[in-house]
Amino acid sequence: MHPDTLAATLEHTAEQGRICSVAARGQRDLQGRVANYPTLFPDPPVDAAMLSALALSTAFIAPWCTATELRTANRTSLWVTAEDWRIDSEITSLEEATTTVAACIAVAAGSAPADDDQLTQFLADIRDDLATTPLFPRLGHLWQDELRRMLDAELREWQWRTDRNSSNASLPSASDYLANAAGYGATWVNISHWIATNAVETEDHLTALVTASYEVEKVLRLVNDLASYDRDVKAGDLNILMLGVDEHEVRQQAVDLADRCQQLLDPLAEVSPQQVTYLRRVLGFTAGFYHGTDFWAPR
Repeated sequence: MHPDTLAATLEHTAEQGRICSVAARGQRDLQGRVANYPTLFPDPPVDAAMLSALALSTAFIAPWCTATELRTANRTSLWVTAEDWRIDSEITSLEEATTTVAACIAVAAGSAPADDDQLTQFLADIRDDLATTPLFPRLGHLWQDELRRMLDAELREWQWRTDRNSSNASLPSASDYLANAAGYGATWVNISHWIATNAVETEDHLTALVTASYEVEKVLRLVNDLASYDRDVKAGDLNILMLGVDEHEVRQQAVDLADRCQQLLDPLAEVSPQQVTYLRRVLGFTAGFYHGTDFWAPR
């Protein structure tokens, strides 16, 4: 092997090793969160492989970050997992779902969590960490707004899923379902990460990135649904393939939306080059990951 080729190979693989070491540290932190809040994370579906995949995803999406810088992204992603499991699999009434969402929104705004509620206790830990960052006093309201948007989307999907089990239910259209993609949680994670890492300068700066993130999130919703269809059928969850569109149409829609994302991201690249790269890597990594598996362990 030519010396230059060998040097390039060593440099490339060393960088991959560094990213994996960041992911390993992230996974250990997530294992600590699971140990602290055991009622939130039944195994399955939250097993060690899922925690590893989650930590690897953030490490490869933002390879310029340290383990400390990725802590908020990892923890918010894990919290979304807990919230999703609670609403999708444990709550049995609209009243209970609404009460859970209201409690989370109140804690995000500064209220103390209930002593017997690990979901809001974990959220309070995330909130308190973010509150120490320079941007949170100015941008924290956007973090709260996006959490509310995400949870409202979860409530809407909970109702759709409940209606699906009724004999006279009318399911949402595929377009309405996709417009509710905030329930996936990616934009809330992104806002949390950008605030935690001091990655934006102004509210307008963050708002422009969030607008692009909304479109990215729709692509993630589609590729997730393609990967999880069989699981969703068994679990009684809603999936876009249940709403009158076939796999080919969904794949084409994902491609079209990805093109739309690029149109939104291109003008932002000069002002926010790293954040634009981050969103592009979210698209690429997630599409590649869901091509072979998804995050949840089989139940």
